[in-house]
Amino acid sequence: MSKELIQVPLHDAASGEFVDARVAPRGSLETLSHEEVAKLLDRGQGGLYPLLRRCALAVLNAGSISDDARELFGKFHDFELKIIQQSFGIELEVINAPAIAFVDGEMIRGVKELLFAVLRDIVYISNEVVESGRFNLSQPESITNAVFHILRNARVLGAQKPDLVVCWGGHSISREEYEYTKRVGYELGLRGLNVCTGCGPGAMKGPMKGANIGHAKQRIKTGCYIGLTEPGIVAAEPPNPIVNQLVLMPDIEKRLEAFIRLGHGIVIFPGGVGTMEEILFLLGTLLDPANADEPMPLIFTGPKSAAAYFQRIDEFIALTLGPDARKRYQIVIDDEAEVGRAMVRGFAQVLAYRKQVGEAFNFNWNLKIPEGFQRPFEISHDSVAGLDLHLDRPVYERVVALRRLFSALVAGNVKENGIRQIEENGPFLVHGDRALVEPLDDLLAQFIAQNRMKLSGDYKPVYRIVA
Repeated sequence: MSKELIQVPLHDAASGEFVDARVAPRGSLETLSHEEVAKLLDRGQGGLYPLLRRCALAVLNAGSISDDARELFGKFHDFELKIIQQSFGIELEVINAPAIAFVDGEMIRGVKELLFAVLRDIVYISNEVVESGRFNLSQPESITNAVFHILRNARVLGAQKPDLVVCWGGHSISREEYEYTKRVGYELGLRGLNVCTGCGPGAMKGPMKGANIGHAKQRIKTGCYIGLTEPGIVAAEPPNPIVNQLVLMPDIEKRLEAFIRLGHGIVIFPGGVGTMEEILFLLGTLLDPANADEPMPLIFTGPKSAAAYFQRIDEFIALTLGPDARKRYQIVIDDEAEVGRAMVRGFAQVLAYRKQVGEAFNFNWNLKIPEGFQRPFEISHDSVAGLDLHLDRPVYERVVALRRLFSALVAGNVKENGIRQIEENGPFLVHGDRALVEPLDDLLAQFIAQNRMKLSGDYKPVYRIVA
């Protein structure tokens, strides 16, 4: 199926255009200690420079049409960063940076803000989360506490009432689907609701763009467009230009936890394996008996052309998670205004419940997340082959294994480390009983046929089903 890409670059960053510049922060991490600077520039094992360089390059490359991290790092292999200590604070010197981040030789202000947000979070996570000893990241409660502190340090915990809609969906979607995400975002913005996404293109950009227009019509000047990312995905899904608050989480598991503790309701647009990973994480959490009374408005929505897509998703959920999972969401096709109205109704229930149980509006401490979702999954051919994909397993174990499988497929598709593993060892082998892996194979085949795996180029599957 042919598809029109929805990302159009302002400049051709692949044409050999590079820029050298010095930039200073604006109200964010204006000073660093000598020890912090040394660690940020340390290129050795344990040093932060490789991480800072990768994330900074991804932010500076926002607006490109590639979702191949290896391709990005190959094109800009000469990109470098230096930290300049001044009497008044710090400056970043970027060398051989993508020209797309600049206009008339000056770094675009929004790009600069996102660049220093990345620097802020890398320093904070290293100092306060990993090395401080304050958090035992093997314990669920401590993991949640770490997620809270990262979000608080980034100053995104400002909600005074339920008003934040998390929007999930694919970065590789059709023009029709993209336009629909904008119309939904517009309806949310007209109702004074804010938007949080994975910060990239496609279904992550569209709702923010629409909400921005809705806010403008309502003369709302404090619109909040939060982007949550993590080092493994940021190069494939760099922040779109609407994001005004960017947070870099340490890994995909903490990123997913941040989404559902920060948001008050969730809208899911068509997507691929990454969207399916998010769906499984959320539904697996909501199915925990401890969350039975937790209100979380959840809507699957898209244009008329997406009806068959959501029917297949609905059937897969019924097979793998059971009928109780289907009670936690509604499907709305081609009715963006109803999505907005449904979110407002759902937020009234969230408001009443949070008041009843004495829960904060800006962070949902009460939500219990299964421990298997919180523990980082180390992706390798052996770990993927060892996933227990059988329908006779308890639903909790089944959904954890499925979420990890889809996370591995995301890595194989667009993450630098995953792409390298596939190149060296071939596709991941997926084992399981036929009753589960055959519907899984059909679902993945639909994603491939609809061009939902990658933005451009011929897609070669990074998996092989072994019944």
